Amino acid sequence: MLRVLRKSEYAELMILFFIQAAAMGIWFVPLGSILDAHGLHEIKPFAFAATAIAAFISPLMFGAMADRHVPPARVLRWLASATAVTMALIATAIRHGSNQWLVLALIQLFSLTYAPMFSISTALVLARLADAKKEFGPIRSLATLGWMSGALLISLLNLDRSAVTDYLGAVFWLLVAGFTFFLPKLEIPPSVAHLAWHERLGLDALTLLKNRDIRVVFITTTLFNMPLCAFYPYAPTHLHALGYTHTSAWMSLAQVTEIITMFSLAWLLLNCPLKWIFVAGLGFGVLRFALSGLNTDASVLLGVTLHGASYVLVFITAQIYLNHHIASAWRTRAQALLTLLNNGVGCIVGYLGSGWWFNACTSGDQTQWPLFWWGLSGTIAMVLVYFLWAFRERPETVSPATAAQKV
Repeated sequence: MLRVLRKSEYAELMILFFIQAAAMGIWFVPLGSILDAHGLHEIKPFAFAATAIAAFISPLMFGAMADRHVPPARVLRWLASATAVTMALIATAIRHGSNQWLVLALIQLFSLTYAPMFSISTALVLARLADAKKEFGPIRSLATLGWMSGALLISLLNLDRSAVTDYLGAVFWLLVAGFTFFLPKLEIPPSVAHLAWHERLGLDALTLLKNRDIRVVFITTTLFNMPLCAFYPYAPTHLHALGYTHTSAWMSLAQVTEIITMFSLAWLLLNCPLKWIFVAGLGFGVLRFALSGLNTDASVLLGVTLHGASYVLVFITAQIYLNHHIASAWRTRAQALLTLLNNGVGCIVGYLGSGWWFNACTSGDQTQWPLFWWGLSGTIAMVLVYFLWAFRERPETVSPATAAQKV
């Protein structure tokens, strides 16, 4: 009987990841193409950076809430419901030709509720697993399938450049909100009175950075995320320039290697030093953009395909690393801090920086794609050198009470 319940619980966690990632893919993959199609080119870098701005505010705050005050499933329900409403408002504003800055304001409002959700879901799932190294990869692969399904659905319905896509995304977010009623309850610690303001906002998680290896993981993923931010805004543009139409479907090639790598991750984590798993992911990142810089159909599609493997070996490994090395009472905040640094610092620099770099590599309607992608590839190579120098791979479990002793 216990085994049946365990399988049932796994199924619930897999479904959560699937529908949430499908909703995320429906929003994120075609966003650049939709803005281009509706004459909103000027706000494109800022629209992608909106999630980064939100990541400075909401993930730690809602992560702290889920750690201390409210069950994570309930926090997720509130956020998903609000996200559905704001996504529908964005679709309406774009379809009716509203002022571009109103559209951007709605995207920013949407991002405040969108930004913290996946870190909360990840922490909720990791908390239910007996052995995250073995179990998380296959479960997390359902998020990849969800993201891919969302992107393929958009192309199947021929909505790659249509704001109607956002109405579809709103429906999926309502499904996420409804599904939270079926999730297993995750107990939270007894309420703590007289918390300081920085504890209520989750800023006490910053003390985790006193540990050297944890600090290096946070810094590496943040720096790596900066050049990676060029992928979704500009890879579809490059594919379109090469003559491809259903770009959302072609972009889902990244999820093919993501799924393969996800199912290989348990074996890799058990048999390979963690440092070299990170190094492999960073190396794939260098190769991924270098191939795109060759500017041929085959090389660009191969580069897109390698994106998934690179993503998993760096970012998913980082999530598992934090879950394994940080005390349980701090794990939701640790995942939220990872979101803040990656999606906040990393993305705001990455989206605005890649927008500037794209403009620098473009004259009129002609983009120097080799220069654009090879410049980004060189940036990732520098991140790889930093990680090789800085990471020591110590095995201890860390909480803020002990972090100060292990710098």
